[in-house]
Amino acid sequence: MLPLFLPPSVEVNGFLRVQTALTLFTAAYMAEAIRAGLQAVPRGQYEAATALGLSPFQRIVHVVLPQALKVSLPALVNTSISEVKNTTLVLIVGMFDVLQTTRQSLIEPQWRPYFVEAYGFTAVLFFILCFAISQLSRKVERHLDHPGK
Repeated sequence: MLPLFLPPSVEVNGFLRVQTALTLFTAAYMAEAIRAGLQAVPRGQYEAATALGLSPFQRIVHVVLPQALKVSLPALVNTSISEVKNTTLVLIVGMFDVLQTTRQSLIEPQWRPYFVEAYGFTAVLFFILCFAISQLSRKVERHLDHPGK
């Protein structure tokens, strides 16, 4: 859709289109997760920070935002894992991703007998990426629950 909003003389390559679309899409979801986290912080926290004499900026940075990000962390990680899986959508603009590369390799007659291995490797690759992100999230959540350990 990006080329439709630009003058005809402007040529935008596929990679830039994909990068822009995924960035805007992800930013919208992450902003929504953080907004929900900010709403989850009790009003008393704002009032307590004000009673301590903190400026509005200090209230947000030192009191509200850490609590909001802690609450938002599962949703942020979920969005990140979803985006790893959404990378297969770049096929729409004609770019090849890991899954499409697997499909293209199977067009060659000598690779056809190995379709199970090819798709298995691709599945394992996606699993490893998503599992690593989720484990990192668990580690961060545990650290936030028990600081200093």
